[in-house]
Amino acid sequence: MRLFTVLLKNTKKIEYYSRFSPSPLSIKQFLEFGRDNACEKTSFMFLRKELPVRLANTMREVNLLPDNLLSQPSIKLVQKWYMQSFVELLGYENRKPEDPQALNDFLELLIEIRNRHNDVVPTMAQGVIEYKEKFGFDPFISSNIQYFLDRFYTNRISFRMLINQHTLLFGNDTNPAHPKHIGSIDPTCNVAEVVKDAYETAKMLCEQYYLAAPALQIQEFNMKQDKDKSIQAVYVPSHLFHMLFELFKNSMRASVELHEDSKEGLPPVKAKVTLGKEDLSIKISDRGGGVPLRKIDRLFNYMYSTAPTPSLEPSSTVPLAGFGYGLPISRLYTG
Repeated sequence: MRLFTVLLKNTKKIEYYSRFSPSPLSIKQFLEFGRDNACEKTSFMFLRKELPVRLANTMREVNLLPDNLLSQPSIKLVQKWYMQSFVELLGYENRKPEDPQALNDFLELLIEIRNRHNDVVPTMAQGVIEYKEKFGFDPFISSNIQYFLDRFYTNRISFRMLINQHTLLFGNDTNPAHPKHIGSIDPTCNVAEVVKDAYETAKMLCEQYYLAAPALQIQEFNMKQDKDKSIQAVYVPSHLFHMLFELFKNSMRASVELHEDSKEGLPPVKAKVTLGKEDLSIKISDRGGGVPLRKIDRLFNYMYSTAPTPSLEPSSTVPLAGFGYGLPISRLYTG
């Protein structure tokens, strides 16, 4: 009886919070708050409602998925994580922002929630793989799943951004190596450096699998700022890193598999960073053979991957490819 009462209460809370729409926030707003009027009490009062609103809206959408997909163990696990985080956040509905202990407890909870949700993306992807292996590919259901996952992962990106801004501004996990960062935002992000970091990480992974990796050739064309300086942008370095890392993984895999027996060795992967009068662009090019035009749309489908299905076992190494979410989620990061 007690369990039923708890479930009923939480269901009503989900219905209540899902009536609200998430607040749209821009990088400019994050910067202005972090620079000029960063107040932990203000952030606490905003997030204790905003985060449950976002979780409730996501959980309502998850429940609209096909029953066969919802029944997969990985999907159930993700639902459990979201419900646990939602219930824990409800504990701060009536706590007073003037109470230092409440602020500290809330900060610690946000870190716990962030850690709990670390594996949401591969776990959800694993659920889609489990579903596809059992029930096959249905174009209509696939399009519905595609629409849902785009919204689901977009919500997750913004959810983590909110948590990271609060914990980095008011917690102890600030990065002393980047004192000018406003939370997770770098007002002077060195784009070429992020390109190199993403390349080195992808290179290490590629060498683990193939015992070889292409070299990197990078060029910068600065048409707006001081031409002798590296191109800078106001951006979230971790988001840029994620996009570039996925692109480099794909380039390296294609290059190695096509040229591994070549006497001339592996051709380099090229990165061109260009700052024009209005736009900043990064172009990654390789000699990996390309993708047929008829398959281009599939590259952004969560139910499609050209690589073998990877394992999610704890003992397995990080897969170079196979879940099918790398490029679709990278596109979401571009906004």
